[in-house]
Amino acid sequence: MVTTAARYIATAFLGPLLACGTALAAETPAREVKIENFTFAPQTLTVPVGTTVTWINADDIPHTVTAEDHSFRSKALDTNDRFTFTFSTPGEYGYFCSLHPRMVGKIIVKAAGN
Repeated sequence: MVTTAARYIATAFLGPLLACGTALAAETPAREVKIENFTFAPQTLTVPVGTTVTWINADDIPHTVTAEDHSFRSKALDTNDRFTFTFSTPGEYGYFCSLHPRMVGKIIVKAAGN
C-alpha cells in the first residue's frame, strides 16, 4: 500500500526528473542511419554541428557510404559493419552507395543556435 507521503515524494521529486528525461530524449536528434533493403533510413537526417553519425549495414550484401563532395567515404560495409563520421561544418552533405548509386541520403548539419 502506497502512503500519501510516498505519493508526494514520487510526484514532487521523480515527476520533474521523468519529464526532463522525456524532453531531452525528444530533442536529441537521431544519430544513426540504418542501411536496409537498399535504402538509407532515415534518408535525410538533420543534426547539430559536432554530431557523429553512424551508418549500420543491416543488409546481407555490402554497401558503402560515399559523400558527393568526397568529404567522407567508407570501405565496403558487410552485414552489421558500421561507419562513423563527425560533422564539424554546417551544410548539406549528400551521399550515396558507390556499389548501388541509386541509394542516396543527405545529412543536414545546422550551426549552433539554428
